[in-house]
Amino acid sequence: MSTATPQQPPLWQPDQARIDAAAVTRFQAWAAERYGAPAEGGYQALHRWSVDELDTFWRAVADWFQVRFDTPYEYAVADQSMPGTTWFPGATLNYAEHALRTADERPDEPALLGVDETQEIRPVSWSELRRQVGALSEQLRALGVRPGDRVSGYLPNIPQAIAALLATASVGAVWTSCAPDFGARSVLDRFQQVEPVVLFTVDGYRYGGKEHDRRDTVAELRRELPTLRAVVHIPLLGTDAPEGALDWREVTAGDSTPVFEQVPFDHPLWVLYSSGTTGLPKAIVQSQGGILLEHLKQLGLHCDLGPSDRFFWYTSTGWMMWNFLASGLLTGTTIVLYDGSPGHPDIAAQWRIAELTGTTLYGTSAAYVMACRKADVHPGRDFDLSRVQCVATTGSPLPPDGFRWLHDEVRDDLWIASVSGGTDVCSCFAGAVPTLPVHIGELQAACLGTDLSAWDPQGKPLTGEVGELVVTRPMPSMPVSFWNDPDGTRYHDSYFDMYPGVWRHGDWITVTDHGSVIIHGRSDSTLNRQGVRMGSADIYEVVERLPEIKESLVIGLELPDGGYWMPLFVHLAPGAELDDTLRTRIKQALREQLSPRHVPDDIIEAPGVPHTLTGKRIEVPVKRLLQGTPMEKAVNPGSVDNLDLLRFYADQAPNRA
Repeated sequence: MSTATPQQPPLWQPDQARIDAAAVTRFQAWAAERYGAPAEGGYQALHRWSVDELDTFWRAVADWFQVRFDTPYEYAVADQSMPGTTWFPGATLNYAEHALRTADERPDEPALLGVDETQEIRPVSWSELRRQVGALSEQLRALGVRPGDRVSGYLPNIPQAIAALLATASVGAVWTSCAPDFGARSVLDRFQQVEPVVLFTVDGYRYGGKEHDRRDTVAELRRELPTLRAVVHIPLLGTDAPEGALDWREVTAGDSTPVFEQVPFDHPLWVLYSSGTTGLPKAIVQSQGGILLEHLKQLGLHCDLGPSDRFFWYTSTGWMMWNFLASGLLTGTTIVLYDGSPGHPDIAAQWRIAELTGTTLYGTSAAYVMACRKADVHPGRDFDLSRVQCVATTGSPLPPDGFRWLHDEVRDDLWIASVSGGTDVCSCFAGAVPTLPVHIGELQAACLGTDLSAWDPQGKPLTGEVGELVVTRPMPSMPVSFWNDPDGTRYHDSYFDMYPGVWRHGDWITVTDHGSVIIHGRSDSTLNRQGVRMGSADIYEVVERLPEIKESLVIGLELPDGGYWMPLFVHLAPGAELDDTLRTRIKQALREQLSPRHVPDDIIEAPGVPHTLTGKRIEVPVKRLLQGTPMEKAVNPGSVDNLDLLRFYADQAPNRA
């Protein structure tokens, strides 16, 4: 498995001016004076201090970002045991209040830039956003919405979704959202768990140059969510509000200053859902205070965002990255909300949006970067990306070729931040650090306050070897609970069953001797041959360099007789044919670039690769199907982008018998 070594020159190195100007540098000097942080030793010393002195570190973060506590606190972390850590006991605050603070200082500047496939930019100023949130929160209170009630959104990535989220948080209610490309069953699997009292919805959305009418789906949601007291209709396609629904324009017509309900630190802010590839999706509850502090740290220190920045991440409201993007407002940053297909009118669409909006931090998926590389896109040549300081990727590991392509085709002094975290914490465990070098194929470092390690099965830390991603001290954005998990069993079993008291995330990682991190894919679908463990991401990186391969899926199957079957399914590019020559080239590439042990036993042409609704390849359910598990037990149908594809994989199982 390829890992960069310290001898290899970094792909990118920040110059001294960049290091001096970074917020994390200024924070370190300030925290050294006031909180006893190490003044010398750079990021590595600061990180060590941030996990060793967890309570002091988080108090310093709250102080640096001037978090307004309505009632004070004595400790940041009263009890560090996981799960069940107590954060900032006694403190009260409000997330939305912090997200709208900039409205006082820069009322007329844009808080939001809404963009769709027409490429027309619709700015929403800070004062206008605050006014909408004030009007909307007043309406929610008038509808009887109280702290702790759930408010849901069936919405695309549009400015109205941000206003609805902030209005919900301002009254102390709990936000939850799904993208309108989710079908009714998939949405109900999520929303029925949390029983919302209000639903914000569109009549439809535009994607790929077409209009998609969702009024029938909305009618079904209204029928199947008996707890709803009100539905707010946003006429994205210009239709009238259906009977009994409120019109968006009317509920946001008022001119009230928002009243921010001061809630306990651990009061629920929103519910996110795991991919839910088996059973009902996990309904993950995160807190107002925990998200506020974690996102201030992540966006303000790691992403180095501030008032002069424009923050664009390609996402939908059904993915945690939308919530993360919304938190850009906390640092006074203008956020770019793109509602449309990532590849319309052509594959370069996202680069065009970055140019149009003057984006300074542009986030996308590793899959999009690799698709651009394959399609021979030249972003640096064809667009003015001079304002883009950083391109960040997540969703899956960015292969080394992706790093090289961004460096060569965007700009050679580009900060490339491959980041990795999870819906479970709505943040990153490892990723962007503006003051550290970037090595090809590596995430720069573990994040501040995140005590990240790679562990072997016995719980021994590993350096330079593949192990389980564990976090040994609590993070404030870890779930306060799962919904409908009264005794915490499902929460405990999700993260704490393997190593008691230690968060095991389910990813394979390598922590290098210079402190960077390499992600190898999910540990629960890891390939283990003759004792050599390999993440699926390593296989995809090699196979998908071949121009004939559009996408691939590798599964490692332990057989009843003690044997091991490792098929590689390939979705071919148009015009390509899986003949003996291509099979040989695939095997040769894997043998030479990876390991002879990880050459697949069979290479099978597939009509496509199934994904979750958030775009992740579905490996574990396919593994279960190949083991003969019936479809209804192997996968939650509402969480898959194409159920017919899974039938193809299910049909492969009997062939092995």
